[in-house]
Amino acid sequence: MLDRVELRQLQGFVAVAGCGTVTEGAHLLGLAPASVSEQIRRLEASLGVKLFERTPAGMRLTEHGHALLPEARGLLDHAEAVRRAVTGRLHAVRVGALETLVASHLPGIMKRLAARRPEIELDVRALARRRLLGEVARGGLDAGLLLDTGTRIGSLGFETPPGLDFLDVGEVRLALVTAPGASGETLLVTETGCSFRMAAEQVFGDRVAHRELSGVTTVRAWAREGLGMALLPDFAVAGDLAEGSLVELEVEAPALALRLVWQSGREESLREVLYAMSA
Repeated sequence: MLDRVELRQLQGFVAVAGCGTVTEGAHLLGLAPASVSEQIRRLEASLGVKLFERTPAGMRLTEHGHALLPEARGLLDHAEAVRRAVTGRLHAVRVGALETLVASHLPGIMKRLAARRPEIELDVRALARRRLLGEVARGGLDAGLLLDTGTRIGSLGFETPPGLDFLDVGEVRLALVTAPGASGETLLVTETGCSFRMAAEQVFGDRVAHRELSGVTTVRAWAREGLGMALLPDFAVAGDLAEGSLVELEVEAPALALRLVWQSGREESLREVLYAMSA
C-alpha cells in the first residue's frame, strides 16, 4: 500500500487538512481543485481507508486522517531535507509576524539564526494576526510570531485554529503612560483586534472611557500631548520616558508573551529556528 503513495498526494492531503476545503487547499498549492480531489481519492484508495468526512461545511478529518496527518508532515519534511542535501539548497523557513514585531524583535532573531545556522534562510512576512494564524494552520507559513498571554494560544482574547503548538520565546512589558500633569480620565487605545488594545481591555474593562485611534504611533503622540493615558509596549515609549515627555503610571499590567506558534508535529523540522528564537 505505502509504496503506491506519492508525495504529491501527501501534499494535497496536508493542504486540505489545514485549510478545511479542497478549494482553499488547491489554492495554497497552486493547483486545480479537481487535481487535489483526485490526489486525495487515490491516497485513500492506496491506503484503503477514508481520510475525510465530506460535509457541507468542508472536509473534516476522520480518525484515520488524524493519525496520518503528523506522519504525512514528517515524510514531507524528510523529503525536503533530502532535496536540500542533494542540491545544496538553503533550508528556507517561512515565518509570519505581527508588523510591530517585525520591526522590534525579528532583526535580533535573524541575526542569531544567521550566526548559528547560516544554511537556514528565514523568509519573514508581516501579517495581521488572523491571517497569520490561518497561514500557519494551512501550511502557508512554517511558524508565526505574535503576542499573547496565559497558558493557551488565544488567552489574550482572539480565536485560534486547532492543531497548533507554541513556545514563549520572550516577553513584552507594557507601560501605562501619559504626559506629565495630564489627567487619567480617558484611555487611548488602538483599533479593535490589536494586541495592545486587548491587553488594555483586560486590565481596565469598561471602567475607563476609551478613545480609539489608529496605531501605536498615533496613540503615543496623543498621550504625549496630554490627551489621555495609554497602555503601550515599553520599547515604543522608552525614549519618551527617558526624556520626560511621558511619565509612567502605576497599574497591574502583565507582560505579553512573545509567542511562536506552529503546526503540531513540526518541532523536528523547526528545531534550529526554535532554538535561535528562544535564546
